Amino acid sequence: MFEWAAGPRPERPDTRQHNIFEAAATYVSACAEDDQQGIDEAAGWVSPEALSFGVNELACRAVIALARERDESPQRVARTLLGLPAA
Repeated sequence: MFEWAAGPRPERPDTRQHNIFEAAATYVSACAEDDQQGIDEAAGWVSPEALSFGVNELACRAVIALARERDESPQRVARTLLGLPAA
């Protein structure tokens, strides 16, 4: 059995691997909350190309989910979210 020293455990850098979807979710959430530290952290987890792919996939899934929820087309939802006139 291990006994830990009294007091808080020392801070260790996050060394686990992050996948592109975890990075994208964290990155987009941080952008929405204007959290520069979170943005920088998530951007360092994967390559810029992988992050771009993950953000694109998240955007597609979010638009599809909102379109289903609103019973509208994905194009209409995307244009509305961006403040564009209906096509």
